[in-house]
Amino acid sequence: MFHVKQSDEAATPSSFEDSPIAREIANLSARRRALEEATSKVELSGRTRVFTVSNQKGGVGKTTTAVNIAAALVSVGARVLVIDLDPQGNASTALGVAHNAETPSVYDVLIDEFPLNDIVQVSPESPNLLCAPSTIHLAGAEIELVSQVAREHRLRGALRDYLAMEDNHLDFVIIDCPPSLGLLTINAFTAADEVMIPIQCEYYALEGLSQLLGSVQMIQKHLNPGLHVSTILLTMYDGRTRLAQQVAEEVRSHFSHEVLDTVIPRSVRVSEAPSFGQTVIAYDGQSAGAIAYREAAVEIVARDTKKKES
Repeated sequence: MFHVKQSDEAATPSSFEDSPIAREIANLSARRRALEEATSKVELSGRTRVFTVSNQKGGVGKTTTAVNIAAALVSVGARVLVIDLDPQGNASTALGVAHNAETPSVYDVLIDEFPLNDIVQVSPESPNLLCAPSTIHLAGAEIELVSQVAREHRLRGALRDYLAMEDNHLDFVIIDCPPSLGLLTINAFTAADEVMIPIQCEYYALEGLSQLLGSVQMIQKHLNPGLHVSTILLTMYDGRTRLAQQVAEEVRSHFSHEVLDTVIPRSVRVSEAPSFGQTVIAYDGQSAGAIAYREAAVEIVARDTKKKES
């Protein structure tokens, strides 16, 4: 039998303390403490902010961002409605709400003029986290909307009526769009005040972004003058790679005011959570991904507070 002798240096506590994993643990602990302190100082404005989360480039973490930002905002005291406008219904899945073919959904609101109040469900995660679910019927809504009166304003009108009801005060509405620029996305842009764009920290990150910004300008000109890009969130960030750092630098150089300081790292926990019908905040609230989304939520609220004060 062979015996491997450990070196005295490898056994010393100080060597572990200097290791990358130890530094990462220490950094995460410090961020948790700072986050708890920052959360205790969060002051919501009292008005309803309506975001559409959009990027026609697939695989950038759009739905993941929508549901986890929503849950993170709830964790700092906000009441949030997620409107799932993607026919795939992934946001509805992640929030743990029913969205089978028989479920009243956003399709019924857009096509049959159901009140939004009739379809909104409460997520099992929190009484303050609501969801207007998507179903497979939404896949045909693009075609059916073409012949509808005021087709671009359907969602805006339904949301306005919902918010006018006495018991329906919300701090945030987050609309998850499909990865395209069709009538569903136009409805989202027309209903929203702010656009949140998740950008993946990988090659071709800015691909298609000019087209998206052009679409926002078109909506501003013809349908919704108040719409603006307020928030850009860097996702799937791997600080160990030079490429991720270069992408982050490039995005910040073009959009210095819109990009959040917080970046969302690649995270196994974030990827696992939807399969359990949960956001990462509920699935593992102390993980690096959950901490990052909560930091982003605090930053979104804090930036709005600073704007009001300036």
